[in-house]
Amino acid sequence: MAISDILPLLVLPFLGTVIGSAVVLFLNDRSANKAHRVMLGFASCVMVAASVWSLLIPAMEESSKMGNFAWVPAVAGFLLGVLFMLLLDTFTPHLHPDSDTPEGVKSKLGDSSMLVLAVTLHNIPEGMAGGVVAAGALTGEVGVSLGAGLALAIGLAIQNIPEGAIISLPLRASGNSRGKAFGYGALSGLVEPLAAIATIFAIEHIVGILPYTLAFAAGAMIYVVVEELIPESHNGHHSNAPTIAFAIGFALMMVLDVALG
Repeated sequence: MAISDILPLLVLPFLGTVIGSAVVLFLNDRSANKAHRVMLGFASCVMVAASVWSLLIPAMEESSKMGNFAWVPAVAGFLLGVLFMLLLDTFTPHLHPDSDTPEGVKSKLGDSSMLVLAVTLHNIPEGMAGGVVAAGALTGEVGVSLGAGLALAIGLAIQNIPEGAIISLPLRASGNSRGKAFGYGALSGLVEPLAAIATIFAIEHIVGILPYTLAFAAGAMIYVVVEELIPESHNGHHSNAPTIAFAIGFALMMVLDVALG
């Protein structure tokens, strides 16, 4: 399998971010606020579903030769991924869209920059997930097919549409022009293909521990969902819309996994 075969796995998620960021160009502020919460719910479900079907299950299948200890790589990698994101969340200065209080270490960065950093933190585990699955499909040494990788890429691209809006809409609401909000939102997605490419270039060094890295990416994504996306989707006035969006997205990922995996 050639690098060109896995190119869609790297490009599609970034295109999703660009498309989502473009929402700010035509939504008014009132519609944007409602759409923001629904998009958070949808993004949450795609990340959870991708973590299970595209990352954790292949990690456990690849470790089946370990017998009763086949769970070790998945559990160890998962917990390390959670710890990795916890450390990034603790030490990286960032500002969540629905908050006025920055998190992480103190910084002189402006609100716009810290908003972008917040979404960039989300995109790191997604880029790693895409890269690890692409590496598995490229080598053929783990139970990850090109179809399964494409399902993950499509899922991440769909998920990144609301995530692109999640960054561009608050930037617009904070006083930035539509064009500037769109630009910042689109640029926040660049970390995904970069993280994926870095993973693939390191393929010779990580092939032996791919089950761990698959689970690591899953743990990192689940951390983002539980720590940030789900709480933010239900922030303020109670609504069932984010929950319904979560269910729809989860069902969609099941279909993609069966159809393409």
